[in-house]
Amino acid sequence: MRSKTHVHTKINGEERDFLCEPRQSLLEVLRDTLNMTGTKEGCNDGNCGSCTVTLDGRIVTSCLVLGVEAEGREITTIEGIARGNDLHPIQKAFLENAALQCGICTPGFIVATKALLDKEPDPSEERIRFFLANNLCRCTGYDKIIQAVQQAAKEMQA
Repeated sequence: MRSKTHVHTKINGEERDFLCEPRQSLLEVLRDTLNMTGTKEGCNDGNCGSCTVTLDGRIVTSCLVLGVEAEGREITTIEGIARGNDLHPIQKAFLENAALQCGICTPGFIVATKALLDKEPDPSEERIRFFLANNLCRCTGYDKIIQAVQQAAKEMQA
């Protein structure tokens, strides 16, 4: 029997406690232990960005962070982006611009986009492309995603 570690953290603004094995990734904890399946597993080696969450305000690929590293820290997942039943302007823009298809990459793109727009409310197209370069999409192509980010930026400033 493997020993488990008690972890106390804040996820999407809510205090949470969980037990995890020292080798478990934050992605595994979110999906398998806490049943927060919005964060997706794409590559499981940090290359695709599907599992992007914020950890203390910085974007990270949760497949490369150990669950025990969440101790005392604040995490935001895709489930924490909407405001109750109301979609966030970023989520609405992704829908309106058809910037999603299969949905595997979408949560990571949305979390990363929110992190960008929280820091830079009016980024250039070049900045958006650079900031989102660690997130890969195999379905939609990037133009629709960039358009969605630009629309969300405008709506969030209004």
